[in-house]
Amino acid sequence: MSVERSLCLSCRGGKMLCGGLICPLLLKLNVASKYRGLLDSNLIEGSSPPSVFVGRAGYPKVYVGPMIPPLKGNTAILDEPERWMGRSIEEIMDFRYALVRGKSRVNVLKVQENRFISSLQELAMACEPVDTEAHFKRRPSAVMVLSEFSPPFGPSAPLLDFKTGNVKSDFRVEKAFNDPDLKASEAVWRLYLDGVPVTKIQRCLSVGMLGVRPDRKLVPTRWSITAVDDAVSKKLINQIKSFPTIDEYRVHYFKYLDNRYVVLLSPSGWEFEWIEAWFPGTTWNMSGSQAELMGDYEGYWGRTTYAEVGGCYYSARLAVAEALVKERRQASVLALREIHPGYTLPVGVWNVRESLRATMNTKPEVFDNHLDAVRYAMSKLTISLERWTQASKLLKNLRGQIRLERFLGNG
Repeated sequence: MSVERSLCLSCRGGKMLCGGLICPLLLKLNVASKYRGLLDSNLIEGSSPPSVFVGRAGYPKVYVGPMIPPLKGNTAILDEPERWMGRSIEEIMDFRYALVRGKSRVNVLKVQENRFISSLQELAMACEPVDTEAHFKRRPSAVMVLSEFSPPFGPSAPLLDFKTGNVKSDFRVEKAFNDPDLKASEAVWRLYLDGVPVTKIQRCLSVGMLGVRPDRKLVPTRWSITAVDDAVSKKLINQIKSFPTIDEYRVHYFKYLDNRYVVLLSPSGWEFEWIEAWFPGTTWNMSGSQAELMGDYEGYWGRTTYAEVGGCYYSARLAVAEALVKERRQASVLALREIHPGYTLPVGVWNVRESLRATMNTKPEVFDNHLDAVRYAMSKLTISLERWTQASKLLKNLRGQIRLERFLGNG
């Protein structure tokens, strides 16, 4: 996120010259001030949610370590995005700043017979917070790391030593971990079917607990998030293709953190499109003069390249696919997101996954024709239909259907 220094000096958090509704700099300072005094030591004792981190800088030699708050008790919510829906950005930042990352450089391929990695795997396997103690080379730096992919990360410091108390393991994870012949993709799917939260599966994949031995390796946290969203949603989509199509047009709408979400379902075979619109004053369009749109599409047979729009595409696809499998129906899916200036800081793709899950849980408006469905969908958004259509393959297709029906005298 980049804002001109002169703009911040003129504003000083009072005039909102960057276009935001909350000053992101003051927000970070306010969050940091809550833990001042608790992070003034090279030693931290607390209950890990449990939580681990695998970086990607310097790959294949990356920083790895536990995440520990200077707090004891039930800290599970600090690393459970599935429970954050409805929370404010300030609360989410507060959760994440409480977690201190201990960092140690490890080759991603050196997973086997590595005592440090084994201790992290034992921590990741836990089904409840674990008492931990970490010694650092220096006091943790009071820096908040933000990403559109992963949840925010709080202070960090090089790790000297790390100990855990008794760990109560999740038997579902333990079973997958102890199977030396189970492929990573199958392990991910099995854990998902067993009801393990997506975030926990991502954590297990990241710290090298899944896959065929001895080929297991560490996966940077950012990559593991998308890998799991992609693998699970592909399995779900294969199921969707065996179901009948819906019988009408449906529009779901949801709003959270100044993001507006619209999902338009059409009675057709599976296809999926995700488009985001970043307004001026938001993270990736700070100095723009108009909303910038970007999206990706896949047809019935899926895609062969990584979506340019990034991990949010796979998180959105997972949430929509879950809803269709639950109903045992098939549809063409157009998912649109408007990001307005109240979304002051990126909080990770979990926001897209959980928001789309919430969107699909809303009662849809139902229509017997695409013209009315599109008209209603646009009434929930602020960008014109013309601009959405310029960016959307599915809207262009629907417009083509309208013209054809009018030509044939049916519209």
